[in-house]
Amino acid sequence: MQFIQANRDAILKPLQTVAGIVEKRHTLPILANILMSKEAEKVSFLASDVEIQIRTTAELGRGEDKAATTVSARKLIDILRALPDNSDVSIKVDDKRATIVAGRSRYSLQTMSVDDFPTVTVNQDWPASLTLPQKQLRHLLQMVHFAMAVQDVRYYLNGLLLVTDREAVRVVATDGHRLAFCQTRIEGGDLPHREVIIPRKTVLELQRLLADSDEPVAIDVADNQVRLRFGEVEFISKLVEGKFPDYQRVIPTTHTRRVRLSREELASALSRASILTSDKFRGVRLTLEPGSLRIQTNNAEQEEAQEEVETDYQGDRLEIGFNVSYLQDVLANLKTEQIQIDFGDANTSALITVPDDERFKYVVMPMRI
Repeated sequence: MQFIQANRDAILKPLQTVAGIVEKRHTLPILANILMSKEAEKVSFLASDVEIQIRTTAELGRGEDKAATTVSARKLIDILRALPDNSDVSIKVDDKRATIVAGRSRYSLQTMSVDDFPTVTVNQDWPASLTLPQKQLRHLLQMVHFAMAVQDVRYYLNGLLLVTDREAVRVVATDGHRLAFCQTRIEGGDLPHREVIIPRKTVLELQRLLADSDEPVAIDVADNQVRLRFGEVEFISKLVEGKFPDYQRVIPTTHTRRVRLSREELASALSRASILTSDKFRGVRLTLEPGSLRIQTNNAEQEEAQEEVETDYQGDRLEIGFNVSYLQDVLANLKTEQIQIDFGDANTSALITVPDDERFKYVVMPMRI
């Protein structure tokens, strides 16, 4: 039966949209497949890993009949990518086989039963809903994603806290050593207060899918699920259970040493100095003195690096150590010319912000050097 007939790129686009969550190794072999459902010319593509589900649709079908099948996501995408540009591709499904034909090329793939494909049960009730431009949500995720934990035993850190509260939408991420906070406002919004933890995999996949455009993304939040709809995409994800740390207590408010300096100049100096740190010990010593910030690193071979950055600082001398990677991460994601750093003493966290902008905060704990 004729299932799809279209240009190669037209088929690849929806396939690549959903296939990002397909894991290479699964206890359920069918989860390596994508579910394709056809109703007349409309074809829907669905991928799931049991906790996350992505669906998108495209006008690729031929004929008026209904049909559905599942086929290996990776093999189908690899075949289509290998075909010549602008190839006209047809996909037929018969007798547990999917046949892909393009010019003189012909491939036959095994299919698996649609009934065995485990789709996610979608909530019917969504207590909180909001709409943001895609680029605004993408920006929020971009500003905090790097601070999420990776496979931490404190599972609630392996994700991002999403907070809605009247006109404010906040996102927070922490791995226990640093914390990133970013917020935006919805004019005239009256959002209920909700706090949910979105899994790390969901955050990274959304960064890949969201466009830098003003097109809207509708966000629905329930106790155990979040749903995002944008363009032809419906994205549903399970939430992480657990109590996220009180981020408001972590953000310093009484630091007295404040310095403003060029983000690009500091990033370049840290990048050069980090060359002489060891892979295991990524420590960097910062010495703050009137007019300058000195950066020093060394390693087990007794090699040393020293850099100096000009500042507007006029206070007392301070010497403090940090993991250089934590500083580099935030500087790479900020795009402003100037940054502001507030220090307490050598044993308290530093606060990195953008001058005259309360929307972003980054807290990083010191380390012994």
